[in-house]
Amino acid sequence: MTSTPSKLDSLRQHTLIVADTGDIDAIRTLQPVDATTNPSLLLKAAQQPEYVHLLDQALEQASGSYQQIEEACDHFAVAVGREIAQLVPGRVSTEVDARLSFDRQATLDKAQRLIELYEAAGVTRDRVLIKIAATWEGIQAAAELERRGIQCNLTLLFSFAQAQACADAGVFLISPFVGRIYDWYKAQEGRDYQGAEDPGVQSVSRIFRYYKQHMYATVVMGASFRNLGQIEALCGCDRLTISPALLQQLAAEPGPLAPAAQLSAQCDDSRQVLDEAAFRWAHNEDAMATEKLAEGIRAFAVDQRRLEQLLKERAGSAVV
Repeated sequence: MTSTPSKLDSLRQHTLIVADTGDIDAIRTLQPVDATTNPSLLLKAAQQPEYVHLLDQALEQASGSYQQIEEACDHFAVAVGREIAQLVPGRVSTEVDARLSFDRQATLDKAQRLIELYEAAGVTRDRVLIKIAATWEGIQAAAELERRGIQCNLTLLFSFAQAQACADAGVFLISPFVGRIYDWYKAQEGRDYQGAEDPGVQSVSRIFRYYKQHMYATVVMGASFRNLGQIEALCGCDRLTISPALLQQLAAEPGPLAPAAQLSAQCDDSRQVLDEAAFRWAHNEDAMATEKLAEGIRAFAVDQRRLEQLLKERAGSAVV
């Protein structure tokens, strides 16, 4: 008698699974193909005892001085990424400082530095995705990085305009945020959403259809999930990056999953190439996307500063 496959097993038949975590133990247990990190996940990792040696190593590599804290953060992000790369067969995503989100050149420089650190640590660039906020400046930086052979994951993506611009920039992958879109509409409308009616699910489905109909190579990776229903409604998407808690729920529940019908529906959007003015206007017209992008950048910047403070305090205690 054969056992019923779990929802996670079923999902893996149709979608590439990525772990949305910096928790090495969780990655070891769940065995995703890829893994993504961000400043919030790195801050969480830095507060766990098993990562203390990586903090000390990062400070030592950056000389441990106050002026070198930013460099130490980069070393720590790469050290965590290197640990993850040893556990997954695919790629690890590492994020550029959110405070650079509106500076194209600074984003380019930071991305190049992260790749240099990865390569010095023995991780080749084809195992790394550089995560960048999908601002106009970030998208243009990503276009240049792709030309340099550095592939990118454009994150904090909420509007269709962001998705259009990313595809035309030739970025490797985008991460539209399902859960945060859902959060906004739930708060605005005062109601819950289920399955295919979920605004976050609808956003990713529209982007997916647009990319496939117009033959863009950019990978669509749904992100920021709040519940299993959102994940199941996007079965068949190129990739989904899922938290360990939700991955464990999927693994615990039996049942087959099939590709979601809305992903294969007819695309109603004609191809449109946006210049800067058209991009900014279209994004500005989407109140949800405008608010959530700004909020996301601020939140990641706060956690980046907290990580820097943690390293400063550790460097100071080491001196004493």
